[in-house]
Amino acid sequence: MLKRIKGSCTTVLVGKKASIDGSTMISRNDDGHEALDPQRFVVVSPEEQPRHYKAVISGVEIDLPDNPMSYTSIPNALLDNGIWPAAGINSENIAMSATETITTNPRIQGLDPYVEGGIGEEDLVTLVLPYIHSAKEGVERLGKLLEEFGTYEPNGIGFSDENDVWWLETIGGHHWAAVRIPDDAYVVAPNRMNIDTFNFDSPDTMCSADLKALIDDNHLNPDFEGYNLRHIFGSSSIKDTVYNNPRAWYGQLYLTPDMDQDPMEQDLPFICKANRKITIEDVKFIQSSHFENTIFDPYGDGDESDKTLFRPIGINRNHNVHILQIRNGVSKEIAGVHWLAYGANTFNTVVPFYSNVKDTPASYKNADGTFDLNNMYWLSCTTALLGDTDYDFYVDMRNSFELAAMSSYHFIQNETDAGLKDATDVQAYLETANEKLAQDSLKRQTELLGEMVTSGSNRMKLRYNLND
Repeated sequence: MLKRIKGSCTTVLVGKKASIDGSTMISRNDDGHEALDPQRFVVVSPEEQPRHYKAVISGVEIDLPDNPMSYTSIPNALLDNGIWPAAGINSENIAMSATETITTNPRIQGLDPYVEGGIGEEDLVTLVLPYIHSAKEGVERLGKLLEEFGTYEPNGIGFSDENDVWWLETIGGHHWAAVRIPDDAYVVAPNRMNIDTFNFDSPDTMCSADLKALIDDNHLNPDFEGYNLRHIFGSSSIKDTVYNNPRAWYGQLYLTPDMDQDPMEQDLPFICKANRKITIEDVKFIQSSHFENTIFDPYGDGDESDKTLFRPIGINRNHNVHILQIRNGVSKEIAGVHWLAYGANTFNTVVPFYSNVKDTPASYKNADGTFDLNNMYWLSCTTALLGDTDYDFYVDMRNSFELAAMSSYHFIQNETDAGLKDATDVQAYLETANEKLAQDSLKRQTELLGEMVTSGSNRMKLRYNLND
């Protein structure tokens, strides 16, 4: 097996009654082990979907069904370690994001070790998303694949449709558990095992058939009552207190300000209720956040020891952020919206691309390893890099850009939704709208970079004025 490439993401899940417009949302920062890893936004057609799949990292080979659906995907531009599709929405408006790297412990590893030739993050979207017709069906298909082929790593995976949001976490090499997120709830999931209280008899949970017996027969439960899967199968490490828990704490603090919690707390709740209805902008803020208005902000005024204590959510290793939104109250032809931005999230905006298309805009699709400011991936990364050199100086420019850009995207989306009734070729109509959104985004991001360069050049250290 090739050397495993590790990522470290943050996931946000939102039920339909918790969102402002009745949509479901699953979102993830696709963070990598390196600061730069060019990303592409594509549509995989049924003709392009393999019928026999072979993983690059593990070498596992799997025959796939003959009836795949098309789906959006965010693969790596450089395929040295495989496709890594990250996330997408299929033609039946089922969404999947894979994966959130999570944690494990030696007790479960001693019973159900990882499978070196199994499946992992590189493979999951390709193996599951083109074949599922509901979020629950996604859990069922992935669960069967895990049981048959095993996995070489611990992961959390999100699924959604217009009604349901499900979260699955792998356990050991072959086991798994999943929870349906309540309609009026949200989840912020960092790189740890996240599922806590688990009811084996609930219609809103699913798991490996022998999971309860595995726990009971092998004395895996440290609690006197109930089943807390984070306690049983996860970690409670010092690393969690500084790397994982603070991210859940800050997202929960933002959406539920009256929750009085310690950022290092090991038992922060999995399922939460917000104090308001959640918007796309709320999700993007969480995914971009770096502990603003706390002493832990790396750009803030706290002591250096405080500013470097916790791992922020928005980080230089953000490769993309996606918010997969399945809307209710609109035609199914426009229900799926694949919001997307590239690079470190401090100086970008998510763009609402319609998923019911055959192709994607060139500026979001054609990144490769060559630096090119006409490509949205490289443009976003450049803006973030410059912004990081003097955050306080550039942040107001970013704020003005974000307000204007998101207003424009919402306007284009509202216009497109309203004009659907007159469209004779819906997919072509939506591709035109996506191109308009991409061009608007590229133009605005370029203007932001230009403003930053123009204003920042006057502050360079290499200057000398003597009445010249």
